[in-house]
Amino acid sequence: MYKKSVPDCTSSEWLSFMSDYRLPNFSLDLGGQVAMVTGATSGLGYRFAKVLAACGASIAICGRRADRLEGLAKELREMGAKCEPVVMDVTDRKQLRAGLEQVNDKLGLITILVNNAGVPDAQRATKIDDELLDKVLDTNLEAPWILSCAVAEALRKAKRPGRIVNIASIAAYNVQAAVPTALYSVSKSAVVRMTEALAVEWSQLHINVNAIAPGFFASEMTDGMVERMGDISQYFPRKRTCDPEQLDSTLLFLASPSSECVTGTCIKVDDGQTSR
Repeated sequence: MYKKSVPDCTSSEWLSFMSDYRLPNFSLDLGGQVAMVTGATSGLGYRFAKVLAACGASIAICGRRADRLEGLAKELREMGAKCEPVVMDVTDRKQLRAGLEQVNDKLGLITILVNNAGVPDAQRATKIDDELLDKVLDTNLEAPWILSCAVAEALRKAKRPGRIVNIASIAAYNVQAAVPTALYSVSKSAVVRMTEALAVEWSQLHINVNAIAPGFFASEMTDGMVERMGDISQYFPRKRTCDPEQLDSTLLFLASPSSECVTGTCIKVDDGQTSR
């Protein structure tokens, strides 16, 4: 029995701790990897960037708000991580491709892609205008498609394996009549199917494509829902809103060598919120 206490999962001590177990198929060591995280200025993306950096990856943090990117970059560098802030609107194809070039020039080949940026519709289907339709689909579906294909092609040319993690939503599987999320649900369901399809197409390239379907986690997006609708967590079986930190282990599993044989999977992390 090991007497050594388990450190915080975001600590570099975690790596040396787990190496004591000498588990040949378990590793959270992301040293030498370059990770790109979209929607990194707040919420889940902000946490994802810090977690991947803590495990040794160089990080490209992407978002629209330059001031927030610089603030996060400062934190990551103080942790000892190499990072590159990329100001990017994911609804703009030119900015997507320019961002990829910037990361490649500054950090090198992207080997881990986390497609996290997303927006809700917060509107009944019959009230959605063309502008909102384009915004939701461009952000939630088109951007992950473009980035995934570009990263996969670069990995193919370099003959390197890689990891792509798409952030879907439990809304891909469950729609509540009281919550106006029809378009959001459709877009996230498409992300799940995209994950499955690309995983098959790129399996021989050793590019693993997986997804996470979070339930109701604290973020700017869910804060906005609470402002409009009240504390909906009271309708959940455990009557709570989950914290971004509770996705650490799922993200690291899919981004690390530990998930070598896992591809085309969507992991639901909803705290039982859709169990009734």
